[in-house]
Amino acid sequence: MQQLQIDNKDFLTLGSHTLHSRLIVGTGKYESYEIMQDALDASGAEVVTVAVRRERLVDKDGRSLLDFIDTDRYTILPNTAGCFTAEDAVRIARLGREILQQMNNPGKDWVKLEVLGDKKTLLPDPVGTLEACKELVAEGFDVLCYSTDDPVSAMRLRDAGATSVMPAGSPIGSGRGISNPASIAILIEMLKDPASGGDPNYPVIVDAGVGTPSDITIAMELGADGVLLNTGIAHAKDPVRMAAAMNAACLAGFHGYRAGRIAKRMYATASSPWQGLISTIAGE
Repeated sequence: MQQLQIDNKDFLTLGSHTLHSRLIVGTGKYESYEIMQDALDASGAEVVTVAVRRERLVDKDGRSLLDFIDTDRYTILPNTAGCFTAEDAVRIARLGREILQQMNNPGKDWVKLEVLGDKKTLLPDPVGTLEACKELVAEGFDVLCYSTDDPVSAMRLRDAGATSVMPAGSPIGSGRGISNPASIAILIEMLKDPASGGDPNYPVIVDAGVGTPSDITIAMELGADGVLLNTGIAHAKDPVRMAAAMNAACLAGFHGYRAGRIAKRMYATASSPWQGLISTIAGE
């Protein structure tokens, strides 16, 4: 079977970054750094997220997470995980930029912004996220904003200069998949609709809650430009195999959506025409 050829228009552009893979994966929660390395490789991802709070960069044996990431191969996307105020998120974003500047990694100019509302749901604080987004955009960051699936909040982040809006499929680490596909579809449509001030090329990445490859396919078939996940791979029984499956699912969903699905019908439609059938009744 001839392999599908992917041309330039299928690349994902996020600010100054152009990506071949539409799957972004995290680096936390793995049983070991060695398993993480193998899973990152199997995922096909070019971008990996790293929580830049200093206490999360070193394991119990004193080894640095960054020593196990090939920074010539991967672009690091620093994130502000664990922040509950805009002030804290901005401070952590600046710290991430400082660390990556010292490493000369191309990820030094962007950040995945998380400002959480509470510790139980880990859903975004819309007010704090918008406040931090405006400040970081003013400081020259390409800001990828973790958001709710509310279209109005998403449009406000876009209008504040967010490079990408990243609505939660479901709460972080829940594995519930896309809890409200209708909201995600509406959000994507409104962010990309020129009549709503949108841009058809504006990138929307579904973030959080993915548990299975089918969750990724659903997100991509809704029109998402990419998916970010961590726990669904890191906590799988076989993280490396799961990473490979997530990679395949992302490609399937992306091309399936853009191929254009058939319309849903109430009743059956025959695959072959009725005309010209050979009669099976004697004497006809």
